[in-house]
Amino acid sequence: MPEIVPFKGVVYGPGADSEASKLICPPYDAISTEKQRELYESSDYNAVRLELPAEADPYAAAADRMRKWLESEVLARDDEPALYPCFQTFEDEHGVSRTRKGVFVALRLYEPPEGKVLPHERTLSGPKADRLKMFRQTGANLSSIFGLFADESRSSDKLLGEFAEGHEPVVDAEFDGVRNRMWRMSDPELTAQLASLLDELTVYIADGHHRYETGLAYSKERVAANPGHTGREPYNYILAYLSNIYDEGLLIRPIHRLVHGLEAFDAESFIAKLDWPFTVWELPGRAALDEFLTTGGEQPCYGVVLPEMVLGIALDPKPSEVLAASVPEALQELDVVVLHDLVLGQMLGIEAEAVEKESNLTYASSTDAVFDAVASGKAQVGIVLRPTGADQVMSVSRSGEAMPQKSTWFYPKVMTGMVFRSLEGDA
Repeated sequence: MPEIVPFKGVVYGPGADSEASKLICPPYDAISTEKQRELYESSDYNAVRLELPAEADPYAAAADRMRKWLESEVLARDDEPALYPCFQTFEDEHGVSRTRKGVFVALRLYEPPEGKVLPHERTLSGPKADRLKMFRQTGANLSSIFGLFADESRSSDKLLGEFAEGHEPVVDAEFDGVRNRMWRMSDPELTAQLASLLDELTVYIADGHHRYETGLAYSKERVAANPGHTGREPYNYILAYLSNIYDEGLLIRPIHRLVHGLEAFDAESFIAKLDWPFTVWELPGRAALDEFLTTGGEQPCYGVVLPEMVLGIALDPKPSEVLAASVPEALQELDVVVLHDLVLGQMLGIEAEAVEKESNLTYASSTDAVFDAVASGKAQVGIVLRPTGADQVMSVSRSGEAMPQKSTWFYPKVMTGMVFRSLEGDA
C-alpha cells in the first residue's frame, strides 16, 4: 500500500456549536444550491462555509473563515499526530442496518503509473481548477478522498472495531439518517500496526478523483517553490478516508441517466432501435422494474422510463459485437460503458462533449427521481442502471482504463467536517 501516516487533525473545538450534527456537510460536489442554503442556516460554523462558501469569492472567504475559526478556537489543531477511525451506520434500501468502517489518514500522493493509488473514473478540468484554488487559498485539505483497499482477512477491520469498542468517539453526528462516529487513535504502536496490516495493498480511489488529482498538482507546485524540499512535508500527502472493499458495510449504488434536450427525439423510433440488440419487455411499473433489474443476468440490462411506458431491456449479443472498436476490452462488460457507447452514443447521437457539458445528459441518484424527471418533462427518457460491483471497480483500476463520469456512488458520502488537515507546518 502507499505510505499512510498519522497527522495532527484540525477538529471542531469548544468554541463551536455543541451539536456536531449541525457542523458536518457532504463534499462540495454533492451539495446542491438548496442544500447549501440549508447548511448555512443550520449553524454559523457548518463546514459548508469552508467547503463550498456562498460568497462571491469563495476561496478568499474560506481562507479568511478558517483563519478566524482557528484564532477563536472554533477549530483546534490536535497536539499529536493520530489516525482517525470513522464508522458510518445507516439503513440500506431494504431497511437493514449496516456500518461501514474506515479511517482518516494522511496518504502519500503517487502518480497512477506507480500502481499504488489507482483511479477508476475520468475527471473534468473545471472541478480540478476549482479545488486547486481552494488548496492554495486555505492551505488545507477540507474534504477527504475515499479510497478502498482489499484486505480479505479483514484484520484491519478487526483492529478498528476493537479500538472503537474500547474508546468513546470524539465526534458523534447524524446527517440525513446516517450516524457518523469518529475516534482519535494516537498510540504510535496501534497506528504502526494498522499501517503494517495494510502494507503492500493498493488503494483504489472510490470517490474524490478530482481532489486526488488536485493534490498531485498542488504538491508539484509546492515542490517547485521549495528549494529545501525533503519529501516529508504535509503537501506530499492528502487527507484520505480508507475502507476495506470486503467490509460488510460497503455499499455501491448506481447513478441513473436522464436524457434531455434532444431536438429530434421520438420515443417510438428509440424503442425500434432498442429492439435490435436488446430483448425488450414492457413492464407494469416501478415494482416490476426493480424486480427485473434485481434478477437480471450477466448481460447488461437496464430500465427505460418513458412518459407513458416502462421498459426492461437486456442485451442479446456480446458487448464486443456491438460496441465501437475504440472501447477498451477491460470496459466492455460494464453496464454503464455499454449504455454510454451503444445507447447514448450510437442510438441517440449524444457525443462525449455533450456528456461532459451535461447539455443532453444529467444524473439521478434514485429511481424515484428518474420517474419524477420523466413525468415532469425535465427528461425525455430516463435510464435506470444496476450498481457497479466492487470487483469491477478494482479490475478497471488495475487495467489503467477509466469508467465514464458518475459510474459509481459509494453510499454514504464521507462527510466533510469530521476532521480537516493542514498543508502547512509539520505533518
